[in-house]
Amino acid sequence: MRISTLSIGDELICGQTTDTNAGSIAAALLTEGLRVQRHLTVGDNEPDIMNALDELGRISDMLIVTGGLGPTADDLTSRAAARATGRRLVINEDARAHVRLISGKLDSLIVCPLSDKQAMLPTKSSLIPNPNGTACGFQLMHNGCFMFFMPGVPSEMTVMLRESVLPFLLERVTRKRVIRCVTLNVFGPSEPEVDELLLGIARPELGLTLGICVTFPWMRVTLRAEADHADAAAELLSTAAHTVRERLNDYVFSSGDCSMDAAVAELFRNRDLTLALAESCSGGLIAKRITDIPGSSVYFLEGVVTYGNAAKKRLLGVPSGLLDTKGAVSSECASAMAKGVRSAAGSDLGLAVTGIAGPEGGADGKPVGTVFISLAAPDGCWTKRFQFHGSRDEVRSLTAWTALDWLRRYLLQRTVS
Repeated sequence: MRISTLSIGDELICGQTTDTNAGSIAAALLTEGLRVQRHLTVGDNEPDIMNALDELGRISDMLIVTGGLGPTADDLTSRAAARATGRRLVINEDARAHVRLISGKLDSLIVCPLSDKQAMLPTKSSLIPNPNGTACGFQLMHNGCFMFFMPGVPSEMTVMLRESVLPFLLERVTRKRVIRCVTLNVFGPSEPEVDELLLGIARPELGLTLGICVTFPWMRVTLRAEADHADAAAELLSTAAHTVRERLNDYVFSSGDCSMDAAVAELFRNRDLTLALAESCSGGLIAKRITDIPGSSVYFLEGVVTYGNAAKKRLLGVPSGLLDTKGAVSSECASAMAKGVRSAAGSDLGLAVTGIAGPEGGADGKPVGTVFISLAAPDGCWTKRFQFHGSRDEVRSLTAWTALDWLRRYLLQRTVS
């Protein structure tokens, strides 16, 4: 079955709003063993909408359209659909009753005259109920293509897709493949390095594909297995996922929707350890990410942003002589910070970062992006220099990610009695 999607709205093509509907539709279809073969986005321009409907309608068995069904003058989808399919635009009494019902629930004292616009639908079309909004969707067939039109508001569209569109599609699919996916989240290597490490795992001829998607500063490795039966797809996917984990080893920090922050939090809860932070160049970013996870107060005791040398000396006990001879951005200073915050907080672990985020402040031997990370624990203290590249925000983000990854790796390999 050839399925296409069309998103309509000036806000989408102007970059004011991210089109999440296309991804939601594709993901929902994929779980049912159906694939979107083509997607198109156009603005609130009637000729463009008509051309898109004509183009996609000719190459698709099913076309799912979102956007442009509101009450304002720039909502042109219904009229464009009528013109593109050679239909008249008429008042649909069921749609009009729905608009008034929803308006009444919203305590509207006066129904805006424009609200009848949402009841103007192409002839020979069927309503798609919208339990969460005033704009009903509609469905029609044109030149052998089923076309579904829904509002662009995600909270409305997703319910209509699940309750009306998907059941309609699935009733008409005579044979579908089982499609299963696994996503592994990776931090550390570059995209070319990951690609080389995973060479040969994808077997398209067997229905197994592999994709790498970079989302700075981490990436997702997605395995997709397609087979006639669920057991065959599951076996294909399980074997491939095991191989990916073997090859990438500790670079894989989680699977699915589990973030680095959540992965670290889970390890802390399982290991019954506590943490204190001393941050300089990251400015509290690491502490924010740790405390973004509910329940982090169980293991995170405290964090300090010792941005200036005076704070490093007063709060962490970093010796003045060390700062004078080695500088604030040094292995020695990072180590002293980690040990100092661990001692002051009485925590199991002390983590410290110090560096030059830029865009100014670099010097010979210590360019912008130079960062030292140190982890102090009962069984030792480890410090390493990193050379990050990018903007100030990117250097700070890489610092936070790398520091969290250090915690993750330590917690995976060691326990503290």
